[in-house]
Amino acid sequence: MIDRNSLALRLFAGAAVWALILLLIGAVALTFLFRQSVMGTLDERLTSATDSIMATMERDEDQVWTVRRPPTDPRYERIFSGVYWEIQRAQSPVDEFRLAASRSLWDETLHLTPRMRDTLLSSAGTTLTASLKGPDGEPLRLVVRGVRMPGEDGLILVIAAEDRRPADQAVRQFGFASLGMFFVFAAAIAAGVFVQVRIGLEPVLRMRKSVAEIREGLARRVDGRYPAELQPLADELNAMIDHSQELVERSRTHVGNLAHALKTPIAVLTNESRTEGGEFAGLVERQTQIMSEQVDHHLRRARAAAHAKAIGARTEVGPLIEDLTRTLKKIYGREGVVIEAEQAEGLVFRGERQDLEEMVGNLADNACKWSNGLVQVAARPEDEHHFAVIVEDDGPGMSQDGYAQALGRGVRLDEQAPGSGLGLSIVLDLAKAYDGDIELSKSDLGGLRACLILPSIKR
Repeated sequence: MIDRNSLALRLFAGAAVWALILLLIGAVALTFLFRQSVMGTLDERLTSATDSIMATMERDEDQVWTVRRPPTDPRYERIFSGVYWEIQRAQSPVDEFRLAASRSLWDETLHLTPRMRDTLLSSAGTTLTASLKGPDGEPLRLVVRGVRMPGEDGLILVIAAEDRRPADQAVRQFGFASLGMFFVFAAAIAAGVFVQVRIGLEPVLRMRKSVAEIREGLARRVDGRYPAELQPLADELNAMIDHSQELVERSRTHVGNLAHALKTPIAVLTNESRTEGGEFAGLVERQTQIMSEQVDHHLRRARAAAHAKAIGARTEVGPLIEDLTRTLKKIYGREGVVIEAEQAEGLVFRGERQDLEEMVGNLADNACKWSNGLVQVAARPEDEHHFAVIVEDDGPGMSQDGYAQALGRGVRLDEQAPGSGLGLSIVLDLAKAYDGDIELSKSDLGGLRACLILPSIKR
């Protein structure tokens, strides 16, 4: 479905609509001009007929007006053929209008309207072009000339008329042909505009693809040359990417410096407390241990936040899980723990390897500690933009209320197991930094099921 806010759609629609309007105006104008041409030709033919009649009008021996050489068109001789000529008196009773006429009129006459007669009477020699109904009901185009002849007191009207239906039919046919050509040209112009828009926007689409590749970790910079209008934008994007990477590196450096600055004094306090012994020394040792764990936790969280916002970070999921399970098998294999791993091909984490390793490692290590001998690790796609890492064990599990408690910082549900209680909390914090999540539930194996949902990248 095309986005209504698409720039391509706007350009295409604007150019196409404007071109269609101009084509429609052109088709109407051409039809009008063709009609004028057809009617002009018809009027010229009728005017030529009136001139021929006027040139050969004469009285016979009985003082009756006749036409010595009438127009040669054979249609004038065929009754009601649609082509007529007639000579009338402008002022006389209706039944005495007619002085001479073509055979095609037979006993009919061409009845001019009073307004036509008044116009002709007002100015002798005037040529009038008009339309009226013929003797057979057909629409006629006629030309009337008012002349004064010797021996006549009043004005003589010379009329030539022709059925205008063939001319109208020719105009209609031309109009339909113009309309058909209009649609053909409109389709051709629309196709041309579409191609032009696609070609014109190709650098924009190429830049969008390049930026998407950077975001998904497939490229580091906006490569290639672009038109003069887009090249500054490409340069600014590259500068912004460089600045982002510089900020990430600077954050990593500050995190490392802070870790060294805090851990050294804490280590000194811990060593001194162990040396001194006593109740106060034990208190100091416990508190320094808590301080060390809290520093590690917040440093991890800060590092994850910096990495999550970094452009282009990506990690292959499959190889990482294989490395982790291989390491855990060496550690827990002596205790009889079996670790089964399964991962879908092509999964890529949008983030740093160290963070994914820490999240999955914490979950898998926790499962190994509590299992009765079997741990399963699986990675599979969750939806188009996320994947899930599922860690299950066959241990004792926990109650429904314990799921939320287990994600709390420093919470330990069993004091007999080693650890500080920060493991699941660290996993949750890291997942949230990447806009992911973790869900705890009962496993089909009988123990705990941890589902880690993280953003993925399409290969």
